[in-house]
Amino acid sequence: MKIKDGFAIRKVGNGFVAVPIQERAKEFNGLIRLNETAAFLFEQLQSDKTPEELTRLLADEYGIGPDEAESGVREFLETMAESRFLEKT
Repeated sequence: MKIKDGFAIRKVGNGFVAVPIQERAKEFNGLIRLNETAAFLFEQLQSDKTPEELTRLLADEYGIGPDEAESGVREFLETMAESRFLEKT
């Protein structure tokens, strides 16, 4: 899976937001606030990744255990799916 084309991440203050750009802005009106960890995962999903790959990358990047990383990835993917940001590949 990956983030659909037409979404970008922007740094705003101490956080990040994912916003629609170009043609995607016509069908999606809004944004999603992201913390640093979610922004990292969002960036990773610019190319096709499995949940297992994301879990490993998150654990490596932040030095956390696999259970904590898996939980974070699951929560992030649920939010992205609910917001229709994800594309199944």
